[in-house]
Amino acid sequence: MTAPVPLSGRQPRAVRSALAVLEEVVATGPGVTAKEISAALKLPQATTYRLLNLLVGEEYLVRLPDLKGFALGRRAARLAVPVVTTPPTAARAVVDHLRGLVRWGVHLASFGSGQVVLVDPDPDHPPSDAALLARYPQVSALGRLLLAEQADWRALVRELRVFTEHTVSGTTELAIALDAVAREGIARQCGELRADRGCLAVPVRAPDGRLVAGLALSGPAHRVAEPNPELVELLREHAERLSPLLG
Repeated sequence: MTAPVPLSGRQPRAVRSALAVLEEVVATGPGVTAKEISAALKLPQATTYRLLNLLVGEEYLVRLPDLKGFALGRRAARLAVPVVTTPPTAARAVVDHLRGLVRWGVHLASFGSGQVVLVDPDPDHPPSDAALLARYPQVSALGRLLLAEQADWRALVRELRVFTEHTVSGTTELAIALDAVAREGIARQCGELRADRGCLAVPVRAPDGRLVAGLALSGPAHRVAEPNPELVELLREHAERLSPLLG
């Protein structure tokens, strides 16, 4: 993503036109063509194509596989305020069952909005501030699950802010950590957001393989740093049980 530049006299109009194109894609739905957008907005076709190419390049729109139309892209989801939806009763029962087996905090997060949204935080072990988890996904295990799934994780990382002496603050180091998450199917952070706390998280995938949520355990940082094979196995088992309930 390029850095913002000062607006010239003609650029505000271009911004309004780009927003109008996004609105038209939302209103018409996936598959709307450039010609249809041009006609609906009364924009010259050359201008419409230029705006579409820009929005595709910035991942606000995507070209459909048949190249006949457009749909909203990944970054468009971030334009809306995330809505916290209550998980189904059966899913909450799975999370509560895990809470009954461990002395750690157990948290369920949704990734449907392209951000970390806590939908079932542990009431007995309050998690870190939800706004921080959404804004700085790289410093939480749940956030790293989301980042590891992206073609370019840098699009979701606003800044590599340092919270503690343990915070990963270099792009190379973070890339290595995210490669490990993608390879091993588990994310871990030890004392990076709060020096005394850490968390483990595993993905919850829909039956078709899409990443839809994350299930996390939070506890003392020194405990999170340990292998914890029994806890990891419990976490994976419950994530698998959540898969058909959240997909």
